[in-house]
Amino acid sequence: MPVINLQITKGATREQKEQIVHEFTDTLGRVLGKKPEHTHIVIQEIEEENWGYAGILTDEFRSRGE
Repeated sequence: MPVINLQITKGATREQKEQIVHEFTDTLGRVLGKKPEHTHIVIQEIEEENWGYAGILTDEFRSRGE
């Protein structure tokens, strides 16, 4: 039973998350032969202020326009 735990910063739409779940499930089926009904995908959305990147918090990084 494959489990994918995906962490992203907040902001993805429901439609984008549906697409992620569909495409990850499809990939596991196509590449590894895993059954869709056995595939679990957990999407965790993290606030930008709780995610560090390049030595600073992501909200600050994005505010700099980098």
